[in-house]
Amino acid sequence: MSKHRDHGGGLDAAVARYGGEKSDWIDLSTGINPVPYPIRDISPEAWQALPDAAAQDALIQAARAFWDVPHDAAILAAPGASSLIARIPALWPKGHVDIQTPTYNEHAAAFEAHGWTISPDKASVQVAVHPNNPDGRLWDAQEFTAPHVVIDESFCDVCPEESHIARASDGETIILKSFGKFWGLAGLRLGFAIGAPELIDRLNSLIGPWAVSGPALTIGAAALSDLDWADQTRSRLSEDANRMDALLSSKGAKILGGTTLFRLYEVDDARAWQQRLAQGQVWSRIFPYSDKWLRLGLPAPDAWDQLEAALC
Repeated sequence: MSKHRDHGGGLDAAVARYGGEKSDWIDLSTGINPVPYPIRDISPEAWQALPDAAAQDALIQAARAFWDVPHDAAILAAPGASSLIARIPALWPKGHVDIQTPTYNEHAAAFEAHGWTISPDKASVQVAVHPNNPDGRLWDAQEFTAPHVVIDESFCDVCPEESHIARASDGETIILKSFGKFWGLAGLRLGFAIGAPELIDRLNSLIGPWAVSGPALTIGAAALSDLDWADQTRSRLSEDANRMDALLSSKGAKILGGTTLFRLYEVDDARAWQQRLAQGQVWSRIFPYSDKWLRLGLPAPDAWDQLEAALC
């Protein structure tokens, strides 16, 4: 049995502890867009047949255009970025990997499971979450110093101008993209690895055939082709992040960072804040390594009143 790792979510446990019906709660413990991409009709064939090559090609071409992927880089679609994270350490001989903390903890867990040592000393691989989770740190290109670099851009679709996608064909870099965060469809389980063809071919062999479902191929291709929706979403998320900062600042929280999908605050007692919010049926994220950090995702447009009431 794998050891428990700290994550957002866990709303069922919050409901069991604080009461109410799950439908009464708003879950702000994750960084998932609360206004998801609208799912349109999906053909029966997408459900009934094994995913065909044409549907897979359509998704890959949409991803290539959306992220401006270099023509000589390859793209692999997978059932969520987590499935890629779990397999990436097998691409190289185990050794030392540099993963600066705090950050998304599945990267370290995956490398440790493959026998790697987490240490910056003589690291052959470096992992950078860009923007970082939970503080939103952006990495400069000169900070990538290891022979191989994994850049997790799961939250970078809110700031595409900051992407390091141009490195994807250098033979040393793998760029990870998550579909669930920006498009708000985490349950679809869709993620991408982008890098030199040789690296991506090896990673593909670890994933196996028909990894992405027919419905996910259909929805992903449509969403990645909808540039107007993406532009409108970035504008709305930016406005809502500013609104969240103003609200939390008025209650005494200090803004530490984040992205426009989640905000990180310093408070006097993070656990007390989480409990106070939970009394108003709002679930938040705190961290085992800090008793002052509180992270909040953005509420849906019709949930702001509930958040404001919980903060009173």
